Amino acid sequence: MRIAMIGTGYVGLVSGACFADFGHRVCCVDKDARKIDGLNAGVMPIWEPGLEALVKANVERERLTFTTDLPAAVEGAEAVFIAVGTPTRRGDGHADLTFVFEAVRELAKVMKPGTVVVTKSTVPVGTGDQIEAILKEEGVTGVSVASNPEFLREGAAIADFKHPDRIVVGAQDPQAEEVLKEIYRPLFLNRAPILITGRRTAELTKYAANAFLAVKISFINEIADLCEAVDADVQDVARGIGLDNRIGPKFLHAGPGYGGSCFPKDTLALLKTADIAGVDQRIVRTTVQVNDDRKAAMVERVSRALGGEVRGKRIGVLGLAFKPNTDDMREAPSIPLIHGLIERGATVRAFDPVARQQAEQVLSGVEFAKDAYEAADGADALVIVTEWDEFRALDLDRISSSLRGKVLVDLRNVYDRGEVEAAGLVHYGIGRGSPKAAAD
Repeated sequence: MRIAMIGTGYVGLVSGACFADFGHRVCCVDKDARKIDGLNAGVMPIWEPGLEALVKANVERERLTFTTDLPAAVEGAEAVFIAVGTPTRRGDGHADLTFVFEAVRELAKVMKPGTVVVTKSTVPVGTGDQIEAILKEEGVTGVSVASNPEFLREGAAIADFKHPDRIVVGAQDPQAEEVLKEIYRPLFLNRAPILITGRRTAELTKYAANAFLAVKISFINEIADLCEAVDADVQDVARGIGLDNRIGPKFLHAGPGYGGSCFPKDTLALLKTADIAGVDQRIVRTTVQVNDDRKAAMVERVSRALGGEVRGKRIGVLGLAFKPNTDDMREAPSIPLIHGLIERGATVRAFDPVARQQAEQVLSGVEFAKDAYEAADGADALVIVTEWDEFRALDLDRISSSLRGKVLVDLRNVYDRGEVEAAGLVHYGIGRGSPKAAAD
């Protein structure tokens, strides 16, 4: 099938490349000429494992193209996916649909009857209705509007797309349903479940899923605080409850709080939708507050590890992106941590395997190291913020010999306390009691 993908950000580029790999002919369109020029030259605007090779292969097979020309991209397309940004709107926390509606109005000038318009962007309940209304105002007839939310994890997006837990399609008419079934037909060989729902239900499903995962993260973080108070181990608690099939082990890893492009934005948007509907979402509202407090508290955690004062201290930070295998700095826990340390008078030297370029745009006053060992050299404490694989097998003896303060603050529980202490370091983990209690 012929598909047009509006937007070459994270969702649009990954989705477009994967659709092309299914055998469809996909044209990705974006207003950003620099981004399109880069893609045509083989330069990816984001860092995602496997994406560059996937794009290259499908460009060479002439199944994937990039352009700034919307009419050319839409010409002959049976489905047009909208995958533009829906950032949090300043002031009220609602999703900003400016880019979505701009795309719809531009589409209205060039679309032909029979086309299916599909929202891939994460949008609030009722957005599909608004898109239909705009198309009607613009005099467009014979066009279907559907919702097809994405459920991609940054760092594992290609695998998630090709081996999904489920495919959710919100369709109001048989035309949209059949077109989307045909687009995803290659996945039926893997028996990927497809859920056909009403459009509003599909829109809400995306927000509900992300909010529930955010709840799990905030829950285990609060349990981690209790573990520290009663000298229990949150990792064992997480295993104990995660082995219950009703709960499951995923998203039960205690840490510095969730970040990224989805959970912070989508929980706020869900709360705004609920406010408009007059329905209080107390659990989600509390989750947002718990997570905000969690990230802010990480500065104090580092301070306590250094005796209550960071002024004049040098802190090494490992990991800047909000999670491993991405360069995404949006709402990353490293940001409030580093800002807070610098405000308290500390010097920060940080290292991330791929996110330095993005980090330089949101962090100031930070020294950037070439590797983990340079970040640790001469520091009073080393803080692990993002659990990149290369941080899981550090030479702890080398770290110990270069660290001035002999303190490792492990915000992701990457290391076993005994292993760290054997190297002559003091280990401060999450939800595992104090080092003194552990020694006792």
